[in-house]
This record gives sequence, structure tokens and C-alpha cells, in this order.
Amino acid sequence: MKQRVITAVCLLAVLALVVWQIKTPALVIVIAFLSAVASGEIMRCANVQNKFIKIVGIVFSACTPFFANAKAMMPLIDESVWGNIIGTVPNVVFIIALCLVMLLAMLKGYAYTTFEDVAVSVFASVAVPFGFSIFIRLRDMFDNMQLGVYLIFYALICALATDTGAQLTGMAFGKHKMAPNISPKKTIEGAIGGIIVSMIFNAVALVIYNKVAMVPLEREMATVLLVCCIPVSFMGMMGDLSASVLKRNFDVKDFGKIFPGHGGVMDRLDSSLFTLPCTYAIALITQNIL
Repeated sequence: MKQRVITAVCLLAVLALVVWQIKTPALVIVIAFLSAVASGEIMRCANVQNKFIKIVGIVFSACTPFFANAKAMMPLIDESVWGNIIGTVPNVVFIIALCLVMLLAMLKGYAYTTFEDVAVSVFASVAVPFGFSIFIRLRDMFDNMQLGVYLIFYALICALATDTGAQLTGMAFGKHKMAPNISPKKTIEGAIGGIIVSMIFNAVALVIYNKVAMVPLEREMATVLLVCCIPVSFMGMMGDLSASVLKRNFDVKDFGKIFPGHGGVMDRLDSSLFTLPCTYAIALITQNIL
């Protein structure tokens, strides 16, 4: 427990630093680091033996967040300049090149490399960092950056508050198992409690945002976000269960050990990889409708 508390304090300190510098490339650097570590964790758990494939995948994962959008490197590099650089070659070309390189590496190391290794590595190197890149996409999708930052915290609250609320509610009232073959401790009562806790925390965050923001949220947008807490929080739980399935398939307890007492990056942010894309989709839809 002491180790978990110390790690949590250190993580909060890093989070505070990132929030302080959230308008700078510091956020992109942190996201790139998390993407690379998460990608490496999945390939390690899948027991990918081909070191070349692992290195290529990790490097690709680390680079992906820098290509999230034209504003990613501001104020170091102007939006127009960086936009021209990353727009020179379509992103799909890089993904195709990654697949070809990994398949060629499989042919060279056929004795110890399977197609399953390549499939897992492509997933870890593309899908995972893309999910993390949504931190940057959300931050920069509105002219009002405060709104983008708020949506980042909205997604994180839907993930973390739901997880904590579900755990506490399940311990207190849980009777009916939610997914006994995947995660025996999760209950339906806990899931409902987690969603309620998420809605409460997001309501509080919304009130605080409207008091401190230069441009408060309009009533329609605020209502949409509060209602959408239900599906977004639910998807966060599905992310947690999906990670549990992967760990069972890989026969590991944790994805990694980078956070002592808490596991790896994927152990801490598995739910967020589901809530972030959902939040981004909601923001895109409401931006076009409202």
C-alpha cells in the first residue's frame, strides 16, 4: 500500500506538470512516451521475440502523437509549417509501410516470428498510440483551448471515476456478477454505481469549468455531455474488461511494472483508451450540430 501511495503521489506531480504545460509540446512528449511504453508492454506480454519488430513498433508508437494535428508542436513550430510537414505524406502510407516492414521482418526471422506476432505488433503500434493521440486532438480541436482541455478531463473522469466508483459500490452492494469469466470481482451493482459516481464528478467538474472558463459551456452542450456520461463511462468499463481479456490470453497479471504497485501504462489507462475516442466522437458530432 505504501508503494502504491508513493507512486500515486509521483503520478499526480507529473500530471500537474503536464497540465501546467498543456499548451506546449510537453503534452505531446508525454503522450509519445506513454504510447511507446504501452506498445512495448503489449508486445512483451504477447511474447513477441523479434527484436527488430518490437523496436520498429515502439518507435512508430512514439512518433504517432507528433502527427496528431498541425497544432501539435505549437508554439515551437508554427501551425502552417508543421501542417505542411505532416501533410506531405498521408498517414495511411506510414501504416502500410509499417505493415510491410513487419511482414518482411517475419520472413527474415521466420524461425521465431509468427503472423500472430506481426498482427499483435501492428495493433499495438497503430491502434494504441492513435488512442493516446486523442489527448492532443481534443486539446486542439476548438479555437477555445480551454474547452478541449476540459474534454480531456471529462474523458479521464469517465474512466477513473467509473472504475473507482464501481469498485467501492461493488464492495458495498455487489451481488450479481457482471462478467464472472473475465473479471470475477466486477458486479452489475458496481457498474451502476460507477456510472452514477462518474456523472456526479462530471457535474462538479462542469460547474467548476463554467465558473473559471473564459467562455462557459452552453446549456445544450452541457446537457449532452452529462447525458453522454452514461455511454462513455460504460465504454470505459468495456475497456477495462477488454484489457482483462488480453491479460488472460497472455497469462499475465499486469501489462508492466513502470508504476510500482499500479502496474504498467496499459493497466492504468486501458479504460481511457475507450473513453477518449468516445468523447472525441461526441465533440465532433456536437460541434457540427450545435
